[in-house]
Amino acid sequence: MAQKIDGKLISQSIREELAEQVQKYRKEGRRAPCLAVVLVGNDPASVSYVTGKHKACEAIGIISRDIHMEEGASEQEVLNVVKELNEDDQVDGILVQLPLPDHIDDQKVLIEIHPDKDVDGFHPVSLGRLAAGVPGFIPCTPNGIIELLIRSSIEIQGKHVCIVGRSNIVGKPLMNLLLRKGSRGDATVTVCHSRSKQLSTHTLQADILIAAVGKPQMITADMIKPGAAVIDVGVNRIEDKSKKKGYRLVGDVDYHAAFDKVSHITPVPGGVGPMTIAMLMQNTLLSFEQRIFGKG
Repeated sequence: MAQKIDGKLISQSIREELAEQVQKYRKEGRRAPCLAVVLVGNDPASVSYVTGKHKACEAIGIISRDIHMEEGASEQEVLNVVKELNEDDQVDGILVQLPLPDHIDDQKVLIEIHPDKDVDGFHPVSLGRLAAGVPGFIPCTPNGIIELLIRSSIEIQGKHVCIVGRSNIVGKPLMNLLLRKGSRGDATVTVCHSRSKQLSTHTLQADILIAAVGKPQMITADMIKPGAAVIDVGVNRIEDKSKKKGYRLVGDVDYHAAFDKVSHITPVPGGVGPMTIAMLMQNTLLSFEQRIFGKG
């Protein structure tokens, strides 16, 4: 029977560690770290995410500067806000909540964020630093996955890791993290995707299987090596009339079928999700330290 990897519990431990560090700096007379979050429009999911980030900042002692712009704000207006935040010495991190309205080019806005304030880790400079193995901001979800493995005492070095999904947000940066030298890497990595043939021949070899493809319960129990550790990044809605909202959330892995076969597994929700915000908070504190002390 598997051991459930509790992302809520692990993320709470990280938040407490960050809060202690922020409190220490405040006692030394330093200002609080500051995260600026730009939200354009009123997409319910985006509003919910921003609210969660605001609460996390508040609990840790990070100032959350929320900038809410109208749905009809022009691309240039959004770019101007980002430019102002780049130049503000009191702002350590900038996050533009995606997706942006259709009339705004996401990439154009993200590239405008200064790499030294790119706490989401999505800027091409941040991704390039990661690929080159040099210090920089690591995308939050991949970093959270590594933290889940380490804090669950799951060995990474020398293990075969199969990632199902090749996105710039999860799959590709996670591959680069796992290939780094040291206890948090040194893995043999296989990356699969929608065009991969005979997917199960790859997944069945994995000591650690990471599903990040965005298809509900695509990974079935017969595709998983007995005793493997499974990290499920997917968050998918499926119809469920027994639920008040008419749906329930499931991952990319058939959780219940896999549970008795694997050694460790993350639930959905409550697995990877909470770690993403915790890593965003960690990146914001790191940015603050770099700006105040020249660390990094």
